[in-house]
Amino acid sequence: MVKSKVLKEAAYLTELAIYGIQEKKGNDIVRLDLRKIFSSVSDYFVICNADSGTQVKAIADSVEEEIYKATRQEPWRKEGLEFAEWILLDYVDVVVHVFRTDKREFYSMEDLWGDAEIKNYKSA
Repeated sequence: MVKSKVLKEAAYLTELAIYGIQEKKGNDIVRLDLRKIFSSVSDYFVICNADSGTQVKAIADSVEEEIYKATRQEPWRKEGLEFAEWILLDYVDVVVHVFRTDKREFYSMEDLWGDAEIKNYKSA
């Protein structure tokens, strides 16, 4: 019962993150379900990209705001705010990656986690 509640909360966090991304016109939004991957570091990754550092930062801020408004949760860890090329928001069970487009292509997260179930979302 407890595990199922945690998984539902993680899935809900992904929905909030995706909404925050869509609000700031993030591109190529995907959710990777990592729950069946033995060596995964989280249950879900949410990934998107934007064409400028300014938009990357705006997307990350929007994700934080949407999650905080609904759950009062702050990210456990944040990385990449200084250069806004790849901002990572770590909510433990959900990790949100907001890339500048060229950095997303370079790091190719979907290929690194190729065994994950991938769900695509439309940008708003």
